[in-house]
Amino acid sequence: QPDASLGYCWPFQGSRSEVLIRLPTSVRPTAVTVQHTPKISSPLGTVSSAPRDFTVSGLDEEGEDETLLGTFTYSMQKEPTQTFPLQNGIHKAFRFLKLVIQSNWGKPGYTCIYQVQVYG
Repeated sequence: QPDASLGYCWPFQGSRSEVLIRLPTSVRPTAVTVQHTPKISSPLGTVSSAPRDFTVSGLDEEGEDETLLGTFTYSMQKEPTQTFPLQNGIHKAFRFLKLVIQSNWGKPGYTCIYQVQVYG
């Protein structure tokens, strides 16, 4: 969604989840951007529902062969939109990317992601 206003997110229960992103065509990904709402937009001045640790993997056309492209940490101290360069040594195109959120910044009930962008 283009709207990153507070509450307009992909929420999921707990602090662990995964999403499979189907790209319009096979792409050799170079980076991903993850966006959360800014702290200033939050009534409590916290973004504990933001993802913390996550991985990105590429999957082949059939969705079977999985290649780890990177392990990252989204920082609450940086800008709400953060770009993460993927591993350079992988010269392979993928039709699917898997984003696995492994933890958040402390929100016990849910985690929110506002936007994910893939570059390649």
